[in-house]
Amino acid sequence: MKRTNAFPPVRLGGFTVTVGASALVGSLVLWLVLGLVGVFILNFSLPKALILGLAAVALHWVAVLLHQAGHAVAARSADYPMTGIRLWGVLSSSLYPPDEPELPSSVHFRRAMGGPAFSLLVTLLALIPLFFFRAGIWSWWLALFFLLDNLLVFTLGSFLPLGFTDGSTLLNLSRTRK
Repeated sequence: MKRTNAFPPVRLGGFTVTVGASALVGSLVLWLVLGLVGVFILNFSLPKALILGLAAVALHWVAVLLHQAGHAVAARSADYPMTGIRLWGVLSSSLYPPDEPELPSSVHFRRAMGGPAFSLLVTLLALIPLFFFRAGIWSWWLALFFLLDNLLVFTLGSFLPLGFTDGSTLLNLSRTRK
């Protein structure tokens, strides 16, 4: 039997969270890329770049879970709640009951918009630390990374119709309405 989870499922905030092996690989690749950016673009020492890269990877997963929290709140408010979260690559998927009935477009729309809306709120809140940290110090770079990750990946990027994004859900909804 093929094992697709890197770890046994865990319960987090009432949800079952599964971590695919690809999430571990994705985290390592992201850590490497961020470490290289730290060394070759930001001119950090290798140890500092690796530590900051690892911290940024942790912040990325916080952003993932916050994005999913937005979906969860929207799904609960629509009376068709999520049951879990699947972490894969450097992204995630919302999980819903397999026996969920056919839902109206308005419910799908509401659930799809919950993640990007919450990520936009997180992006705006992430502006605050940038005013308190001095530009160039490690905490400022981490705050900037968190802001850009939330803005570019989880707010704007989620609208790209890539087949697995909120944008794909919204595009499919617009096609079925016509």
